[in-house]
Amino acid sequence: MSAQLARSTDSSGSHDAAAHLVRSGAHVAQKDRTAAAVRRHPGMTSMQLARETGMDRYMVARRLPDLAKEGRVFRGAKALCPISNITVSTWWPVAQGDNYTLAV
Repeated sequence: MSAQLARSTDSSGSHDAAAHLVRSGAHVAQKDRTAAAVRRHPGMTSMQLARETGMDRYMVARRLPDLAKEGRVFRGAKALCPISNITVSTWWPVAQGDNYTLAV
């Protein structure tokens, strides 16, 4: 799993940190906390979620794509973030039973 958290071009230190994050259980805990934040505050940007919950903005921004790959949240329409004043993605929870892959 650490290969997904650190890119192949990242330093060995990044790979070590990613492996520790997984081994310690912190990766799962961070994803769970972030998913709970999205459920409580649907439609917010990562920066809004971080500010609303007191979580680290960069941790939240890194865990959201992980959760999207798992089908636990989805990236919504872009909107102007009232904190950063730039247009960024909003994040929405996936209702239980709705996390299936659509055939196109």
